[in-house]
Amino acid sequence: MSSSELQSLYQEIILDHSRTPIGFGLRGDAAGSSHELNPTCGDEITLELHVGPGDTATIRWEGHGCAISQASASLFTEMADGLTVDEVGERIESFRTAMRSRGTIEPDEELLGDAAVLGGVSRYVARVKCAMLAWVAAENAITQARAQ
Repeated sequence: MSSSELQSLYQEIILDHSRTPIGFGLRGDAAGSSHELNPTCGDEITLELHVGPGDTATIRWEGHGCAISQASASLFTEMADGLTVDEVGERIESFRTAMRSRGTIEPDEELLGDAAVLGGVSRYVARVKCAMLAWVAAENAITQARAQ
């Protein structure tokens, strides 16, 4: 697959997730929840972490903003559902490392699944916060859930 074909595939995945997001809609009674805002552009995400048997995570979220922020929340939800809370935390750190790299570190596709398509965002500092909103909200929700 050529570089332009791969980029086109990535754009298609991001647009699909922003148009038909996975896990959209809060349900309440979460073990942890967090609201994150990007004051630069106004993107917002509210995320709930529900913890089930075996410490498995289920994510629900609502928000509005650019395609990157909405697709990132959807891709995060798709990746995180069914993982343990510790595994979700591990993936958040991996994603954060890739986002801070300014394009020098490719996200680990084996670890992050389709969320790895957001790796190209790391080259655009102004967009990194958009991509990180749901991941930071999840990190805060995990901290809340563990404090209970």
